[in-house]
Amino acid sequence: MNKVELLAPAGNMECLETAFGFGADAVYIAGKSFGLRAFADNFSNEDIENALQYAHSIDKKIYITANAVVYNDEIDQLEKYICFLADVGVDGVIISDPSVVEIAKRNNLRVPLHLSTQVNTTNRLSAAFWYRSGVKRIVLSREVSLADIKEIGSTKPDGLELEAFVHGAMCIAHSGRCLMSSVLTGRSGNRGECAQPCRWEYHIHEKGYDGDFFPINEDERGTYLLNSKDLMMIEYIPELIGAGLRSLKIEGRMKSVYYVASVVNAYRKAIDAYCANPAGYGQDRALIEELEKSATRQFCTGFYLGRPGDETQYTDRITKMRKYTFAAKVLAEAEDGYVQVEQRNKFSIGDVLEVLSPSVSGVQFIINEIMGDDGPQQSAPHAQQHVTINCPVGLRKGDLLRRNDE
Repeated sequence: MNKVELLAPAGNMECLETAFGFGADAVYIAGKSFGLRAFADNFSNEDIENALQYAHSIDKKIYITANAVVYNDEIDQLEKYICFLADVGVDGVIISDPSVVEIAKRNNLRVPLHLSTQVNTTNRLSAAFWYRSGVKRIVLSREVSLADIKEIGSTKPDGLELEAFVHGAMCIAHSGRCLMSSVLTGRSGNRGECAQPCRWEYHIHEKGYDGDFFPINEDERGTYLLNSKDLMMIEYIPELIGAGLRSLKIEGRMKSVYYVASVVNAYRKAIDAYCANPAGYGQDRALIEELEKSATRQFCTGFYLGRPGDETQYTDRITKMRKYTFAAKVLAEAEDGYVQVEQRNKFSIGDVLEVLSPSVSGVQFIINEIMGDDGPQQSAPHAQQHVTINCPVGLRKGDLLRRNDE
């Protein structure tokens, strides 16, 4: 069985380190230009070099997103940037504009080119065309099915790799090429500035009858006609790998450290369990519950199992998915029943915290002691305060603690 890659998002260095710590084989990040998440922290050129040095020292990979729409007056800047990425040895550049292919050819760059899902590759002929053009990997359109992927995989050139999103937010537009934000707010999603108007509240009424709203799946918060459920394919790991995917990709460069840790942790365990024993593999319900703990929307399987109907993909946002609060991040290995943590949300004496760790699953304990710089505390209310708490578990640096809010 070919080794499948688990690819995670990282909007900043903390998320990058967390993704690797919880089992990602590679991360995708953006520089300060040409990425599609303009409002993430993102990485300066110096940050990219430091991140690469760290990733390669632990045998991990970093891909850089440069898949925004490019205009004439940006070509020179783009060329300098792509040459820089090649010089520092990035493991791949995710692109959507053919200009990057031309830049790579005329500068004789050896950097691997990954074709973004923004290009909407949905069939075997398109895949072969892009491979002949110089693309090493294709991030398939979100609209392809498992059957589509299998057909593309069985007919593709030997050197071409296939990647697909398996978890995270879904866009109302075809593979994310959306004009809605640009029209309504002047912020183009194709330039990394999406205001996510598909997540806004909408009411429908007939002209001439102002104030009379149609009750279409409406609650007191509004009607969410455009709001898709999130994608979750953890129940189909054997099918994804069997279809010929080289890389399973998680969406979320704007998401938190807690989201990255919990989602990567679940998919890592599922992939490893299947690869270790394909014949005896069975779905672990606990991993689905793990993903639900970090979710804000309900889940669907997107287009993987066929064309979804409204009832399978769209949601009215009436959901109780989020049950847990990210309380603290572990700063150093636990010793003698205590551990130093950095507060992320308020916690207090008597709270029950649950461990999120690659090595420990589902362990809970009660906080009996909180020690700050000035002595004992009843709570840790201050953002990112460093405190020491009692802990009966052998935690390591980078592990997370969460509180059940039910």
